[in-house]
Amino acid sequence: MPTYAYACKSCGHRFDTVQSFSDPALTECPTCGGELRKEYGSIGVTFNGSGFYRTDSRAGTSGSSSTGTSSGDSGSSGASSSTGAPAPAAPAAS
Repeated sequence: MPTYAYACKSCGHRFDTVQSFSDPALTECPTCGGELRKEYGSIGVTFNGSGFYRTDSRAGTSGSSSTGTSSGDSGSSGASSSTGAPAPAAPAAS
């Protein structure tokens, strides 16, 4: 269930409360009985990955798919090469 922040317009008392989406908003301050207002703050949402930016769609999508496949293949070759690189280092240490 979501947490909502409220502030009293009369006394300035601030508090958070957990309420269901279907619950009515609180209207009376528990401290002084004054009128409450909901406070809205910024939320920390970050969208990571491809497809969240305008530049990620259209031509880049089909181009990155073919490029991603080729770079994935060359990346595998690079991994084999880098695996081969430590092998000569091991005989040098022996």
